Amino acid sequence: MAERLRLDAVELDGFMKLLDGSVTSLKGLRNALSGATVGGLGTGELDKACEEFQEDWKYGAEQIGEQAEDLSKIIGQSKDAFLEVEDALVKALHKPGKTNNDVVEVPK
Repeated sequence: MAERLRLDAVELDGFMKLLDGSVTSLKGLRNALSGATVGGLGTGELDKACEEFQEDWKYGAEQIGEQAEDLSKIIGQSKDAFLEVEDALVKALHKPGKTNNDVVEVPK
């Protein structure tokens, strides 16, 4: 079981940076969409379709950005909690006065 409980803090940090970069890109997309105009592209129907598309993507990009930010925060909190528990276990297992005879091995 212990071999399944591994955490690579460096990988999680990299993933959180990737998510943060995605959030920044999505904010840039939302800014670009907010400044874009759709009038005069063609027929009235095409202009209306483009405007609806822009609104849908603006909302979708906002939602994806918010969820990516939340996910990054949750991953960071989970990593911190895992490392805190791991540190507490290491300290508890290495208290002064403990001998190897005190260690109980759990069968795999």
